[in-house]
Amino acid sequence: MGYRVVVVGATGNVGREMLNILAERQFPVDELAVLASRRSLGTEVSFGDTTLTTKDLDTFDFTGWDMALFAVGSEATKVYAPKAAKAGCVVIDNSSLYRYDPDIPLIVPECNPQAIHDYKNKNIIANPNCSTAQMVVALKPLHDRARIKRVVVSTYQSVSGAGKEGMDELWDQTKAIYNPTTDVPPNKFQKQIAFNVIPQIDVFMEDGSTKEEWKMVVETKKIVDPSIKVTATCVRVPVFVGHSEAVNIEFEEFLDEDEARDILREAPGIMVIDKREDGGYVSPIECAGDFATFISRIRQDSTIENGLNLWCVSDNLRKGAALNAVQIAELLGREVLKKG
Repeated sequence: MGYRVVVVGATGNVGREMLNILAERQFPVDELAVLASRRSLGTEVSFGDTTLTTKDLDTFDFTGWDMALFAVGSEATKVYAPKAAKAGCVVIDNSSLYRYDPDIPLIVPECNPQAIHDYKNKNIIANPNCSTAQMVVALKPLHDRARIKRVVVSTYQSVSGAGKEGMDELWDQTKAIYNPTTDVPPNKFQKQIAFNVIPQIDVFMEDGSTKEEWKMVVETKKIVDPSIKVTATCVRVPVFVGHSEAVNIEFEEFLDEDEARDILREAPGIMVIDKREDGGYVSPIECAGDFATFISRIRQDSTIENGLNLWCVSDNLRKGAALNAVQIAELLGREVLKKG
């Protein structure tokens, strides 16, 4: 016996990826509804070998449905998620709207699965920011061993994190480089993204941080441990899919790089590819389409007493969004709803 599942925002990058992953992981679906705004109404999407036609989000009745995976922006989520939750359908939300609500669990199943039971507070579960999700998968097993004091992270985030518009802008600007008669000015991003890097993701805050950087700080504390100090610099790079992160970690006690490597090899959701030779690490183009968070370049930081450096790469549309949401759905079904 399976579940009655709704995917909201099924025509977007993340929504389509949710459908792919539900099919790939053979999630026990008895019935599936795919919803979109009226602008995309009637669009066909794929679920395994099945083609489904989107229904109107505005008029959909969530009564009797078990769970809804939301892949729409915060404004639409603010309107429709409470309706679904009130109707008894558990919402798993990919937007940033509910992540910082103390009554709503923010979950990465490899890190804090016990938080799943807090969904009962509001019938809503939050999915973390893409850059946070992959980092905490690596931090949690190391924190359990040696307790992390401080994290310094620099991210190299792909344009798919900004949606289809971001991917289109990189593509169009790249083509324009080779066609001098064509000009594609920045629209989605603050500066040209083709052959460039942009040290701004989201808006600036009063302390000079961007909101993306603030998200990484707050979410890491909520998911792993509120005592961890985090500082981040988030950068958009001209890569289509796959976020990369250079992570410096300071521990309360010494952790040898070989032991850290062994811990990460045994940790759920992680693949360690760490050879000290040319190309003995993972780059974003190699992680696209994969479920794992890849860890490379694990090494001691000799500038502090108990420090490690590592390189962390993951498909941001998967672990950073759709995969984590489906994993939450699996956890919810396994630990709470338990059908059949």
